[in-house]
Formats: sequence, structure tokens, C-alpha cells
Amino acid sequence: MPRDTGVQVIASNRKARHDYTILKTYEAGIVLAGTEVKALRAGHCSIVDAFAQEHAGEIMLYGLHIAEYGFGSWTNHAPRRTRKLLLHRVEITRILDRMRQQSGMALVPLSLYFHDGWAKVELALARGRKTYDKRQAIAERDAQRAIARALSNHLKGRRA
Repeated sequence: MPRDTGVQVIASNRKARHDYTILKTYEAGIVLAGTEVKALRAGHCSIVDAFAQEHAGEIMLYGLHIAEYGFGSWTNHAPRRTRKLLLHRVEITRILDRMRQQSGMALVPLSLYFHDGWAKVELALARGRKTYDKRQAIAERDAQRAIARALSNHLKGRRA
């Protein structure tokens, strides 16, 4: 059977980009059980409440919900179990050093996807936003959208 190629997005955390300022992103592998992979291929997961933390020198993913596989038997997995993330030792050291140096930093998963058949997590080193920062970001996005619309109308010869 041919191997899957390309990127197939399973779940994304759009709220994270609103609640956090993304400083740096990393791609990490994830350790999964067989029924978890089958459930992910069916698209049964949620990363809304997920976060990553250091545990015994490794980075673990907490709160990721992968629903039980429908055709699994007694070998089915626990839906919210803690999962190990696969990163290079140098990357783990850099992430942990940066988190220790600056307060208010969090490791937030942005998306979960298959890349060439392997399950991957896009992990972001992020800082939480205050409410006024969120409002300011929304206002900037709306202003950029209005500028782009006006420019498009001008180039096409339309009146506003």
C-alpha cells in the first residue's frame, strides 16, 4: 500500500492565535497508541484545552482529547491521557531555557496533522495577551482589511 504524502490537517486551535502572541513555532512528533492513530485518521480529536509542559526533562502534551476508536476492543486508549512529544534534545533545551528566562510563557499546540503519514503537532512558544491587546489586534486586522478592500476597488476602477 502506498504511503500518504503531503500534509493532512486533523485539528487546529484557532482560539490560541487570538489568546496568545505567538513568538516561535516548532514541529514535534507525538507518541501515540494504535487506536489513537485510527481515531485521528477518522478526525476524532480536539486540541482546544491542550497545553504542553516539561516533565522529567521531556515535553509532554496534556489535555489533548482523542476520542476512543469505535471499533477498538479492550485495547482502546484513554481519551485524555498524557502524551510525550518528540523533539530534539537541543530544541527541548532552548524551549525550556526561554520559558525559564521570561515569565508568562506557555507552550500551546496550534494544530495537529499528518505529515507524510506521521502524526505531528505544531507547538508554539507563546505569551498570553491581555484583553486590550486582543481588541487592538482585532482593530488592526479590520483596518488592514478595509485598506485592502479600498486598494482593490481603486485598482479595479470602482467607486467606494
